[in-house]
Amino acid sequence: MRYQLATDARPQARKLLFAALLTIALWFIPYAGVVTYPFRLFVTFIHEGGHAIASLLTGNAVRSLTVAPNASGLTETYMTNAGLLTQAIISSAGYVGAMLFGALLLVLVRRTVAARWVLVGSAGFIGLLTLVYGFIVPLAHFSFSPFTVVTGALLVAGLLAAARYLSPRAANFLVGFLAVQCVLNALFDLKDVLFLSVASDAQTDALNMARATGVPALFWSLIWIGLAFIILSAALRCYAVCRQKPRQPDLPFEDAPVV
Repeated sequence: MRYQLATDARPQARKLLFAALLTIALWFIPYAGVVTYPFRLFVTFIHEGGHAIASLLTGNAVRSLTVAPNASGLTETYMTNAGLLTQAIISSAGYVGAMLFGALLLVLVRRTVAARWVLVGSAGFIGLLTLVYGFIVPLAHFSFSPFTVVTGALLVAGLLAAARYLSPRAANFLVGFLAVQCVLNALFDLKDVLFLSVASDAQTDALNMARATGVPALFWSLIWIGLAFIILSAALRCYAVCRQKPRQPDLPFEDAPVV
């Protein structure tokens, strides 16, 4: 079956390419980390949320979700079901989950859902993680991270404000930029995990898998990188090529043919 770049996808594809180039450029600009810091925290919440969801889906419980000022994160779980498959799913769900979330943002805004509702949904997801696993559950153990709660609340407020006040075009670009952040940060984090798996015994999700299975951390790093590229390829195909016209109602496709 043949696919080609959809004519009405070209404006969106250009915006997505610009968002990717902007993200990469900001990594090389001194002090630009101040600008990208909130987006880095957003990706960390998504990463840790992937671990939390995987834990719940495999019949386990989440003890806490913590985001640190250096944008690292930690999700603690009660492993009532600690089989090998369960550990593999939970350990994989951080990086793979961030990639899937980024891909989901692309597919939603391309096909069916207005960008502002994608922002509202993202705000709801982070808000739920913050309230339940950043505050209520840890508070039951007399321990929670004020930074996690404050950061989660600020991200929710920012996403809701963007959904309320940005124009459809700007909201669409922001969703694309968030998707790029999830995808590229996951890929570069996996690159770091790959190097750490070779050169050190630093605590990583890959090392957790190695301890659970006896298979080297390098193997798991490569598996996750492969999955990441598969997810990225599928998402880009859904985003930029199609066999039928998209149903996005609020985007001005200036290059679309007149019918």
